[in-house]
Amino acid sequence: MSKHMNVAEFFAGIGLMRLGLEKAGWRVDFANDIAADKEEMYRGHFGDSDGHFCLGDIHNLTANHVPTVSLATASFPCNDLSLAGGRAGLAGKHSSAVWGFTHLIKAMKNRRPPMVLIENVPGFLSSNGGRDFEEVLLSLNDLGYAVDTFFLNAASFVPQSRQRLFILGIKSKTSEPELLEDGFFEDSVRSPALSDFIFTHPDIQWHLRSLPDPPKRRSCLDDFIEDVPSNSSLWWNKERSSYLLSQMSPRHKKIADKMIAEKKKSFGTVFRRVRNGKSMAELRTDGVAGCLRTPRGGSGRQILFEASNGSYRVRLLSPRECACLMGADDFKLNVPLNQALFGFGDAVCVPVIEWIANNYLNPVWEERFKPMPARKTKTKPTRYTKVARA
Repeated sequence: MSKHMNVAEFFAGIGLMRLGLEKAGWRVDFANDIAADKEEMYRGHFGDSDGHFCLGDIHNLTANHVPTVSLATASFPCNDLSLAGGRAGLAGKHSSAVWGFTHLIKAMKNRRPPMVLIENVPGFLSSNGGRDFEEVLLSLNDLGYAVDTFFLNAASFVPQSRQRLFILGIKSKTSEPELLEDGFFEDSVRSPALSDFIFTHPDIQWHLRSLPDPPKRRSCLDDFIEDVPSNSSLWWNKERSSYLLSQMSPRHKKIADKMIAEKKKSFGTVFRRVRNGKSMAELRTDGVAGCLRTPRGGSGRQILFEASNGSYRVRLLSPRECACLMGADDFKLNVPLNQALFGFGDAVCVPVIEWIANNYLNPVWEERFKPMPARKTKTKPTRYTKVARA
C-alpha cells in the first residue's frame, strides 16, 4: 500500500477529477484516457513535465502500467446509462468499460489501492432495473472493498444542474455484510430510491458513512457570463436567433418576451429537445445553467439567451463560461470551441470532487490507512562520572 495520498485516475478526460483532488491534498501519479483530444486539453493545462498520462484503451492496460497508489478513480462513460442514451447498460459498447477498470484493479493483487471512487450519471442506479448497479457493487465486494454510495449535484457548488452518482469502495477486513436499520441511510445525499436500494440489498457489504449536507451555492449564472463584444462572430445573426425564439413553446416564449421587455439585462440558457417528434427550444431562467453535455452532432450545446430593453441576443456558452460552471475557472484553454465544449461536458465538477475528498476520502485515509509515524527508540540516559576536584 502506498504511504502517500496519491491517485491513479482512469477515464481521466481533461483532468477535472485531478483538479478537485489536488485542492484537497492528493497527488495524481497516473492518468489514463482513450481520447487524444482530451489528452490534448489535459496536457495543455497540466503540462508534460510529469509524464504520467497514458493514452489508450483501459482494456489494453496491465497492472504493471499502474503505480502503487492509495486511491483509484473511474469516471467511466455514461453513454449507455443516461436517459439520453440507448440504455444498453453495462453491456453497451461504452459503459462496459467499467469492467476494464475492475479487471485492472483485480490484477494489481496485493497492490490494490485501499480506496476507489467511481462516478457516473443518476441513470446508473436504475439501469436494467438496478441489476447493473448491483453487479458493480458486488464486483467491488469481490475485490475486497466494502461500498458506499450517494448523490451530489453540482448546483450546490456552482450554477449548473448536474447530479451525479458516486460509489466509494473501502478496503475491508471482514466479508460479512453490515446489518442496517430501516431509514438510517436516507439523508440529503441519499435519495429515497437510493436508500431503498441499500435496504433491499443486505447481501452487499456496505460501508456507510454519515456525511454533512452539501453547501448552499452563493453564485448564479450571471456571475459567470463573459462580456462578449457586440460585433463578435460568436453572436448569432438575426435570422438564426429569431428561429430559436420561434421554436419555444407558448409558455417559454412568454418568459422570453418578458425578459426582452424589461430594462434590466437578464440571462437564460436554452437546450433544443425533441418533443413529440418536433424540435423545441426550452428556456431556463432560474439563474442555473442546465447540465453541460457533450455536443455530439451539435445537439448538446447549451445556448445563452440575453435580453433587455426590447432586444435580445443569442450565442453558445463559451468555453470559459463552461470552465467556470465546472468550477475550473483558471483552466488553460487553447483548443477549438467544440473540442472544449466536449471536454467540459464529459467531465466532473471540481468543487464536488474537492468536497468528497475533504468529507470522505481524507477522513477515511486518516482513520484507517495513513501510516503511523515511526516510533522513536528510547535510549538510556548517558551516565557521567563525577571527577574529584583537586
